[in-house]
Amino acid sequence: MVAAFLDMDKRQSVIEAGVAASYELEPERHLLRQWDPIRQACYRAGETYLQLAVTDPEQPLAPAPAYEQALRQITEATRTLDEFFGNNRGHLEHMTTVANTVPELAHRMRTEARNTLAATQTPDFVSFANYPSVRSATETLEKALNSLDAAHSVGATRTAALRVEEATTALLDALAAAPGRRDEAVRTLASVTTRIGAVRTRAEGLAPAFSALLREFNAASSADLSGNEKQAAELLARAEDQLGRARAAAKDGRPEEALELVAAIRAELSRAEELVDAVTARLATLRSVRQNPGAKVDEVRFHLRDAQHLAVQRGLTAEWGSVLDSQLSRIDRAVDALTGVHPDYWAYVRDLDAVSTFIAGVVDRMRGRTENA
Repeated sequence: MVAAFLDMDKRQSVIEAGVAASYELEPERHLLRQWDPIRQACYRAGETYLQLAVTDPEQPLAPAPAYEQALRQITEATRTLDEFFGNNRGHLEHMTTVANTVPELAHRMRTEARNTLAATQTPDFVSFANYPSVRSATETLEKALNSLDAAHSVGATRTAALRVEEATTALLDALAAAPGRRDEAVRTLASVTTRIGAVRTRAEGLAPAFSALLREFNAASSADLSGNEKQAAELLARAEDQLGRARAAAKDGRPEEALELVAAIRAELSRAEELVDAVTARLATLRSVRQNPGAKVDEVRFHLRDAQHLAVQRGLTAEWGSVLDSQLSRIDRAVDALTGVHPDYWAYVRDLDAVSTFIAGVVDRMRGRTENA
């Protein structure tokens, strides 16, 4: 019975270590929930054994059946231990191995992190310490180290060590990139300066294009574009102001600030280009429709016929036939509205585009319905 108890206790200790590691490292497996009743059975068997193992000269030994019952209880508990271990052996051994490596991992991550932080103060890198990317990465690493020092459990220590590793890599990357920021800023400033000039040249064509819209077409066709010239000018002025600040930042040894300003400049220029293109594209579209109004409606009717054929081919006429047929009246209304000395071609385009979009949506739904059937 003594040997059986010691064997059970040894097996329980091995499994307990694996379950504890699993609970710390992969709690989502809920292995502790399965383990707890087995552990309690081992405790009860152990208590029974210990009660029988106590020797008191004044007390007689327990009857033989009591020892036999204790042995059966230990044997049954050992069996459940073996069954549990057999079902979870790979995971338990892996968790135990991982847990055993955590102290070494934490020590290695601390050492690498501290060496990296020390490198920021060396002559080769001290001039980059105030770069936003380096400063931010340094602060992140310092916080990660503090979290690692405050961690106590295996799971928390491992998680904190991995965060330190990630933060160390980020700081090393920032230090490696820092020397090239100056040249990058110079190249980027030159590029954006050229682009500002190009956008300004394009913007010079906005006023004539808008004037042509007012002369040639119904005023409603360009009402939504009336503020584009002013907005584009404001965006260009803002971009040029930011360019001056970016140049000053680059000159003062703050290339990353210059690059951030350039990113903002590019956003301003993109918006200005959209405003300019909206006017010139509207003029081109309306002139094209005026020259051949039938081409636009013929295109929409072609899409409608295709959609109607698809409904017939896929047996969806009952569901979508009347919906598609109703688009004919929408097309006819758009055509009938194109009257007068100055027809509203833009309303004509928008109405027909709305019909096309609706038809495309119906086609997508019909295809999805049959493909999912």
